[in-house]
Amino acid sequence: MTATQVQDLERIARIQEVKKRQPLYRPGDPSRNVYLLTQGRIILTNLGAGGHVVTLEILEPGDMFGEFEALEGAPRDTAAEVLDHAVVCVLPWEAFRQYLAKHPTIGLKLTHMISWRLRRTHSRIEDLVCRNVAARLAHVLLELNQSEASRGVRTTMTHQELANVVGCTRETVSNTLGRFRHQGLIRCHGRAVTIVDKQGLSHLLDHDGPTHFQWRDHREEQPQPVVQSARGSYRG
Repeated sequence: MTATQVQDLERIARIQEVKKRQPLYRPGDPSRNVYLLTQGRIILTNLGAGGHVVTLEILEPGDMFGEFEALEGAPRDTAAEVLDHAVVCVLPWEAFRQYLAKHPTIGLKLTHMISWRLRRTHSRIEDLVCRNVAARLAHVLLELNQSEASRGVRTTMTHQELANVVGCTRETVSNTLGRFRHQGLIRCHGRAVTIVDKQGLSHLLDHDGPTHFQWRDHREEQPQPVVQSARGSYRG
């Protein structure tokens, strides 16, 4: 962004701090603003059939959100909740629309950002259809790890929230994390997860069928995970 683009944006924006676990908005709220996340993480969720919570996105600093409902002038159909203490840049939609008209190159960059988010959503849908729970959870851990400066994934997400992301029960997530730990793929301390064997987790993404682990004690001479795949069978 040029200095002029930044200055014009600052004129219409206000900074809002939101405490951990506080909602930024809920379904049904009016969609008057667009948001740019500058610090912390925010989780976007929706209610599926039977009141089941579905996680749509885990937003990182630099992500813009809330633009779809604002563009349509429709009430919010998602909930935005802060995972960590967050700082957001709040942009009133009408003022932001005029800003985009004045700076069309920013509109093009926003289109690219939305396109990237859609690809990420498509990847998550593909996970739900084509991968089993172990592969889906491994994928989420690798994504979270990619956004961290270190190899540790220090997440405030509960096992239930992870379950909402990968589409399974909380018990399944707890059991799968336990298996990962037993296999020597990760270490857990509270909600801090450290990836010990990134290649081993990545290996789970390369298989088409249900994954069965041959559990070994991590103290054995060859603690590498053994993965067997049954092609063509149903994946849970």
